[in-house]
Amino acid sequence: MSRLRLGVNIDHVATVRNARGTVFPDPVRAAKLAEEAGADGITAHLREDHRHISDSDIERLAETLRVPLNFEMAATAEMHAIALRHRPHAVCIVPEKREERTTEGGLEVARQENELAHFIAPLRDAGCRVSIFIAADRPQVEAARRIGAAVVELHTGAYCDAHHEGHFAARDAELSRLRDMAAFAHDLGLEVHAGHGLTYETVQPVAAFPQVMELNIGHFLIGEAIFRGLPASIAEMRRLMDEARGD
Repeated sequence: MSRLRLGVNIDHVATVRNARGTVFPDPVRAAKLAEEAGADGITAHLREDHRHISDSDIERLAETLRVPLNFEMAATAEMHAIALRHRPHAVCIVPEKREERTTEGGLEVARQENELAHFIAPLRDAGCRVSIFIAADRPQVEAARRIGAAVVELHTGAYCDAHHEGHFAARDAELSRLRDMAAFAHDLGLEVHAGHGLTYETVQPVAAFPQVMELNIGHFLIGEAIFRGLPASIAEMRRLMDEARGD
């Protein structure tokens, strides 16, 4: 089984910074620390309202990182232009609503195939790996393949929420859907990633899926870093991932 990559999302370092309107804590410093601690990539979501990550953060990340940058963004003209200017290693297209606290579900690909196909084509031509953030749903996986995405990232939020709320039947059902769709997407020739809401308690069942090549984890790791530091938080997540993978 191949080694599972860990992408660390540093959005909420910027959330803390912006709460006081200062220049610290610096998300780029956190990204470099995560890189040194063994992160295989850094994820940053530039939202339409720029509520946490800023344009200058993306510019500095693109200039300084040695590991790949995964640029999360909505399918808007503004974000398209920013992605084409910086040409990050990967671009992950996510749904976005102004009033949401965090991304609430997967992108509805099947209903907007034509628009999304035209949206991602220039990104692919610019050398970016295009990922689509979707629910574990067969029509969405099929649509992602048809529009030319290289990667699907399966939304693990429903699984994690059910676990932490004690709804174990719902948790197990969602985990089964994730397992099935990881296998299905892989069989279609898509690279499979997963993320959203993963914690030390919930990561191992997903990490054990042989088709999943990368997990993207942020909020939990940044929160855990308050208590044990970011390198130690990443090291523990890495240990759990490797253990689930049999490494």
